[in-house]
Amino acid sequence: MNNTSLDDTIAISLSVNGTNVSARVSPRGSLVDFLRHGLGLTGSHVGCEHGVCGACNVIVEGRVVRGCLMLAVQADGAQITTIDSMSPDRYVLALQQAFYERAALQCGFCTSGMILQAAELLRRNETPTREEIRDALSGNYCRCTGYHAIVDAVQTASHALNATPSGNRLPG
Repeated sequence: MNNTSLDDTIAISLSVNGTNVSARVSPRGSLVDFLRHGLGLTGSHVGCEHGVCGACNVIVEGRVVRGCLMLAVQADGAQITTIDSMSPDRYVLALQQAFYERAALQCGFCTSGMILQAAELLRRNETPTREEIRDALSGNYCRCTGYHAIVDAVQTASHALNATPSGNRLPG
């Protein structure tokens, strides 16, 4: 028997991808479940549900966090950005192009989490070493690629961000 009532939910207000959102959520519901099922934003995936795989990555207040480990109620008042709205970002654009060029994805399940994590790295350091790339992505799990192509893609994006053939930086 389901005894859920309005009294079993908590009101939250937050900004998601630049849009103000108010909703009532379960006190135990994860942020990624709220984004996927409550708002229809399916770019972040539910993988391990233990914070190990990185498929659920979202940006909260400018930092990548595991959406499965954060409760939706903890996001009350926060600014959330998901991969669903990231295309205009110069780092994400460079990474998306590089992932395509370097065949750094197969099934795509981990890709959104990888791109968010790699974009955070490139925002801090536009010229990371291969070791720094591996370290930054060490919390993201991929079952398909073997990671070499992913590291190659992040390095390719880094080069694209720093110089195009004409010597101009990418816009953004």
